[in-house]
Amino acid sequence: MSELLVLRNHIDGEYTDAADGRRLEVTDPVTGEVYATSPRSGAADVDAAMAAAAAAFPAWRDATPSTRQKLLLKIADAVETRAAEIADAECRNTGKPRALTLTEEIAPIVDQIRFFAGAARLLEGRSAGEYMEGLTSIIRREPIGVCAQVAPWNYPLMMGVWKFAPALAAGNTVVLKPSDTTPASTVLLAGIIGDILEEMGLPAGIFNVVCGDRETGRLMVEHPTPAMAAITGSVRAGMQVAASAAKDIKRVHLELGGKAPAVVFEDADVAAAVEGISLAGFFNAGQDCTAATRVLVHESVHDAFVNALAKAAAAIRTGGGIDDEDVLYGPLNNAGQLAQVTGFIDRLPAHATVETGGHRVGDKGFFYAPTVVSGLEQDDEIIQNEVFGPVITVQSFRDETEAVAYANGVEYALASSVWTKDHARAMRMSKALDFGCVWINTHMILAAEMPHGGYKKSGYGKDLSAYGFEDYTRVKHVMTAL
Repeated sequence: MSELLVLRNHIDGEYTDAADGRRLEVTDPVTGEVYATSPRSGAADVDAAMAAAAAAFPAWRDATPSTRQKLLLKIADAVETRAAEIADAECRNTGKPRALTLTEEIAPIVDQIRFFAGAARLLEGRSAGEYMEGLTSIIRREPIGVCAQVAPWNYPLMMGVWKFAPALAAGNTVVLKPSDTTPASTVLLAGIIGDILEEMGLPAGIFNVVCGDRETGRLMVEHPTPAMAAITGSVRAGMQVAASAAKDIKRVHLELGGKAPAVVFEDADVAAAVEGISLAGFFNAGQDCTAATRVLVHESVHDAFVNALAKAAAAIRTGGGIDDEDVLYGPLNNAGQLAQVTGFIDRLPAHATVETGGHRVGDKGFFYAPTVVSGLEQDDEIIQNEVFGPVITVQSFRDETEAVAYANGVEYALASSVWTKDHARAMRMSKALDFGCVWINTHMILAAEMPHGGYKKSGYGKDLSAYGFEDYTRVKHVMTAL
């Protein structure tokens, strides 16, 4: 057995172990074997990280926008230069195909950091004006302070960037915790950012990474130092964060689960819809809160669509060999997630039909076959709850009104799509669908300039875009007598 990789926290510019020496095992999802250990950080480690971030905040708050931009541009350049090394760490984290990780994650990460580098120069309030006689009002946009941030395991590095890039651009300092199952790429990036901070003569505590488990995250959120807590994760985790943050009225940013409907009308290009939905449903093994895993199809084209989708799914490859460019997705992230996906299929009602898939692939690692399930009803468990795996469900609808009712009839409200050639219908649906994003004749496409975030149990706050940037600022009114 090869020697285990030893991962460490990065606090105030230094790699450190947990103060009490506790460690967690990190499993390779391709093999199911432990390949690394990471700190199981406790109160002392969280205290140290928060103290470093708090000490660094005044200098970073007062840094010019151009300095903030320079830092972020240097980070983006470093990620681009070391893309192969970072992709290797991310693939070991997740088991994802390496070629797709480079093109679909590392490249967008670089672009997103550069977007927020530009946003750093646009931190401004509305212009001065006289709204009462003899008095001038000014609006200041200011950073919030120390931000406690928790990233998920489905996109460890990208979701980390969505958290720290706008926070740093606005002048906040950061304590970031990666998932306990995927710390490797975040720890690597922490060292890269630490070197850049030192090179620029900036305080090392501007960016800190603390590894650990759920208890570590709770300690971060409940710590008195952060002014804001931000998390991408499950609804359960988001509710716990909101409850913990409420104890001292912290600002909270929550990007949680999803159950995205893809509504296919009778006039849609069925072949294009099957291709787009299968890609958006199975990419990253369906471990995406915007994944197109809940398809609603007009009854007149339902059977043809299901047959075509099942055929497309059966042709999709998963399995070992993460460097194989013909593999669309790798394993589920961990044994618990494999058990969750398997449980949904095992509990299917009698009226459901597994058109293809519905089983584990191989006898090691956490691979699951691309799966299509039809014959489902609106109140079925697999329709109402997030599977977070390579499983696409299909329902039939009679008309536009029923399509909207089915689409909106879940507790999640993050993303959705409409497939039709009728522009007026597309516009009606985009208004009626109660989701933070509506795609038309496409699904799961993101741009750094556009906001990502939902409603209802999918959380609140926006990632990406100027809206996401504003979430990491506070507004101050200054009034002066003339």
